[in-house]
Amino acid sequence: MNETPWVKATASNSDGTCVEQRRVGDVIEVRDTKDRGGPVLRFTRAEFAAWLDGARGGEFDHLLDGG
Repeated sequence: MNETPWVKATASNSDGTCVEQRRVGDVIEVRDTKDRGGPVLRFTRAEFAAWLDGARGGEFDHLLDGG
């Protein structure tokens, strides 16, 4: 099975406040960097691509407003 290494954004904090992603076959996995042995969310490539498109377009920016 084709598996990439876990990666996180370069803008992530050094204290582990971030998530990591990798591709395993046709699935994108996402996990909490602070809990690497914990649960993993799994998305199809289409689902992850739709989320990335929304994030690039600012659709989720309101979630950061107001704490």
